[in-house]
Amino acid sequence: MEKVGIVGYNQVKLYSDANYGRYEMIFEAVRGAIDMAGLKKKDISTVVSCTNDYYDGRTISNCFTVEVGGGYMADESKVEMDGAHGVLYGLMRILSGNHKLAVVWGGSMASCFPYHSARLFETDPTWERPLAYVNDITSAGFQMRAYMEKFGVSAEDIAKVAVKNRRNAAKNPLALAEAQNTNITVKDVLESDVYADPVTELMVAQPCDGVAALLLAPEKQALKITDNPVWITGVGYSQEQYYLGDRNLFECNSMELAGKTAFESAGIKDPRSEIDVAELFEAYAHEELIFTEALGLAKKGEGASVNSEINGEISINPSGGAIGGNPPCATGLIRIIEAAKQLRGEANGYQVKNAKRAIASGQIGMCAQNNIVFILEGGN
Repeated sequence: MEKVGIVGYNQVKLYSDANYGRYEMIFEAVRGAIDMAGLKKKDISTVVSCTNDYYDGRTISNCFTVEVGGGYMADESKVEMDGAHGVLYGLMRILSGNHKLAVVWGGSMASCFPYHSARLFETDPTWERPLAYVNDITSAGFQMRAYMEKFGVSAEDIAKVAVKNRRNAAKNPLALAEAQNTNITVKDVLESDVYADPVTELMVAQPCDGVAALLLAPEKQALKITDNPVWITGVGYSQEQYYLGDRNLFECNSMELAGKTAFESAGIKDPRSEIDVAELFEAYAHEELIFTEALGLAKKGEGASVNSEINGEISINPSGGAIGGNPPCATGLIRIIEAAKQLRGEANGYQVKNAKRAIASGQIGMCAQNNIVFILEGGN
């Protein structure tokens, strides 16, 4: 089967409250990705957008974004999930043989809607939603507490993840300014406001404004466009139970199953020794440790012992990860773009040495109910 390559990408800088409109952001992201590949709008054959009707406050939320997203006179469709899921949709469209260039873009402006309130629609409408005691914030507290108690992990261990990612974000010019902090300490994280005990504010991936886009092309076309494509060699996705009480929150079965599928399709036997860099969508700091273990990059309960710094044992979220900025519907897509940057040697200021193979993930749902994993490789 012909390979599919990433041949262009672009991300606008993330803002807590952007001073320009969403449509301008979409145009900037898509136009920049096309320009990077040296292509024209007429070269686009299909566009996949990633938006959410609840976040936008209207149905068919992509209907006003078709033109600015490159979809005018082209095949256009929407994925109401994370941008990483949109990449899978674009990948399948390329593999169908019907399209030669797919644009995938995703993003939103969290400053314009009550993000956490909108996510109440993920809960059970009869028992949980009317009281709002169970929501994406309190469920994160359940998840972190379950992980700590199961494996004897301390809050300090989890705070170190937030420190690492915020320091990494300071090296990334596109990261959210509020997330960039070279001087942050574990004490700062632990003493920040409590979100849902034991989760504190600085452990949270802050929702923000932003849009990102990438281009996919089949192998022959990709090699005509660029001499340095990034190949998608494996993908896997999985979803687990809806009710939190039916899941062991100290682990993530959906990430584990998604990873196994992706590794198998990419021919990876030992992820810890074969993966050079990982960009993981961690909505909260403790999720990075849970995902690290689920993907076999560490043993269960030992994620905190892995040196995940830039150029460490395995570099995890050198860009700052989602803690460096979490624009709903774009965060997983940005993880794929950041992984591609590493493989192309374009992550200026936070480049991992000799990065040849990377993993990137996206998620949706409370406590990472649904996960999708991509294996990316550089070189021809």
